[in-house]
Amino acid sequence: MKAIICTKYGSADYLELQDVPKPTPKDNDVLIKMHATSVTASDVLMRALDANLMFKIIIQMAMGFGKPRNPILGMVGAGVVASVGKDVTAFKPGDDVFAYGSISMSKMRWGFYGEYMCLPEDWNIAHKPENLTFEEATAIPYGTLLAMHVMEEAIIQPGQKVLIYGASGSIGTMAIQLARHAGAEVTAVCSSRNFDMVTSLGAAKVIDYTRDDAIDQLEHYDWVLDTVGNNKTSPLKDASKTALTANGQYLSVDKGTPTTSRDKFLRVKELAEQGVLKPIIDRCYSLENMVEAHKYVETGHKRGNVIVTIGT
Repeated sequence: MKAIICTKYGSADYLELQDVPKPTPKDNDVLIKMHATSVTASDVLMRALDANLMFKIIIQMAMGFGKPRNPILGMVGAGVVASVGKDVTAFKPGDDVFAYGSISMSKMRWGFYGEYMCLPEDWNIAHKPENLTFEEATAIPYGTLLAMHVMEEAIIQPGQKVLIYGASGSIGTMAIQLARHAGAEVTAVCSSRNFDMVTSLGAAKVIDYTRDDAIDQLEHYDWVLDTVGNNKTSPLKDASKTALTANGQYLSVDKGTPTTSRDKFLRVKELAEQGVLKPIIDRCYSLENMVEAHKYVETGHKRGNVIVTIGT
């Protein structure tokens, strides 16, 4: 099969399209013929290894030193079940499915950047929502699960005010929709070119973080949700940390370690089927153009998700 191989950490140019052996499912495995995957910020971080020394060591302890032990990256995707192991009962060949390769820091499966991918039946794999295409289903899990992580401590009540910093990214676009679903009044922070998009998702107010008067537009919020983490900041972001009501809280995606349990994954599926979550796709690339897809995500200016189609 064809797959994208990360030959070593560093530049996106170290990603190469190669022919590799097709995986063989074990007794409890589901073999998926992939139709779509996504280039996430985490994919770019792992490939580039662009982090402080301690984090670089942690990443390489988990993934391999010098280059990934599993050179096929990718942590999310959707496709059709090609075959199943003899002990599999929940899926059969021909089923449309979508999947997420991470359950916790100690239980991660990379490998979605190829024509086929194997996952255990009890991993984060489920039948694809019928109301979504393969590309749309691929665009749902990463952002939603990390938005849930940011919001884990936030018990949002109807009518509360929520500020979402980084509202136009894959996590932010899902955080808007989850906060609106909880009944919050959402203020979205992003660049002005994304105002129409975040408003369409339910943001009642918008702030352009690049404007000189951005800080003056802040109110007091019950929850401030930072969906970009410590690697990106601005005067507005610093000011937002204290733009809180008496009992307000500032929550960051960098706080704690994300857990993406199967229960959470199935909740994502449920919300997608109900139409609560609308997938946002910025651009689609072919598998052959994976290097360009990584370079685009690396600019830090994508809107929602970047999808890579496979074999279609």
